[in-house]
Amino acid sequence: MLVDKKTEDFISNLLSGYRFPRMQKVRQKFDSACIEDIDGKLSLEFSRAEVIAQLNNIKPGHRVAITAGSRQVANSVAILRFIVNALKDRGALPFIVPAMGSHGGATAEGQLALLASLGVTEESIGVPILSDMTTVHIGETSEGHPVYIDRNAAEADHIIVFHRIKMHPCFHGPYESGLMKMMTIGLGKQYGAQICHNEGFGTMSRNIELFGRAILKYSPVLLGIATIENAYDKTYDIKVLTPEEIPEQEPQLLSISKQKMGRLLFDSCDVLVVDQMGKNISGSGMDCNVTGRYTTEFASGGIKVQKLAVLDLTDESHGNCIGIGMADTTTRRLIGKSCPEYAYVNALTSLVCTGCKIPMVLRNDREAIAACIRMCVGVDRNQIRLIHIKNTLDIGEIEISEAMLEEIDGNPLFEKIGELHEMIFDEDGALRS
Repeated sequence: MLVDKKTEDFISNLLSGYRFPRMQKVRQKFDSACIEDIDGKLSLEFSRAEVIAQLNNIKPGHRVAITAGSRQVANSVAILRFIVNALKDRGALPFIVPAMGSHGGATAEGQLALLASLGVTEESIGVPILSDMTTVHIGETSEGHPVYIDRNAAEADHIIVFHRIKMHPCFHGPYESGLMKMMTIGLGKQYGAQICHNEGFGTMSRNIELFGRAILKYSPVLLGIATIENAYDKTYDIKVLTPEEIPEQEPQLLSISKQKMGRLLFDSCDVLVVDQMGKNISGSGMDCNVTGRYTTEFASGGIKVQKLAVLDLTDESHGNCIGIGMADTTTRRLIGKSCPEYAYVNALTSLVCTGCKIPMVLRNDREAIAACIRMCVGVDRNQIRLIHIKNTLDIGEIEISEAMLEEIDGNPLFEKIGELHEMIFDEDGALRS
């Protein structure tokens, strides 16, 4: 990248005079109920008569594919281990299938690396992981769309679909992120996901149901294991569902998930600062339902933000910076960690390129935040309303600027932590936590 040092210094001078607000750490209060005994809850679910009837279809030596996705799902390793042990007890031969569409650069090696960054390895789970981008045609939807899924899963005797149910950042409907999407997009790999995306996000919820029902009809899905998380990223509930129960119960579980998920408990702010984005945090890098910034017209809601700065990319993203296009400013540090081609694979599969556009790239955190303050309009920049979060998953504790304190006074949903403090940057302009 060509850099004009004289212009770069001029930009730094433009941004050097801004007073950063004093910040207050606060706790946002959500429902904290969660499952403490994961194995106990799973044992209870596996003891349901309907589930036992399904498990009785397993014969010694049967090969069982278990899906594992690209998201940071609470207790995923413990849940996968429980499933594996339950299957081994019946004489089955379980294995893991990466089910993440085009993520990981749409390569078998990339998807393996993504799972490893989430703690899902052959050593941690105790079974082989068969990573392959090859798909096979298993049938058609009721409207004639061809349906493809992972070859290893299709050739198994049984498939167990495991995933979290959550609000999607790009579209809303009865089926969003969950078991039906895991089958359609996850098991579909890049090719199958592309077919489902071909009509755009406007029909995605409907297509997920069409494709999901076809996969249930034409492939050996044995069970679905769905989790719901609370606002603190703890497991709120686990449901083990039969193939018939998956499409019937998922919309209800999605409704519960939406009630439990975290959000920023403000209507608006001038500047939102996000320390880190990443594919392990959200399919869009930053959850649009938290930032209020969306890449499509088919989803809306959340806080209204004038300007957004994102400062870094998680290591678990392996360079995939999809979603960066929702920010107004970023840092050279983040761009230096990025492999744009990974984001392009996602964009070409989903047909949405908004998320991989590059925002204004500044030298460091200080300049990225200062630029956002400078570009706000209709505000008193000396009384800027700024929110600072670690990422869009971790929003139980956030920081707000001094100008926002009166908005939380007397509000039982907030609790102040510590005292007002200055925003501190190191000698390289990095924001200290």
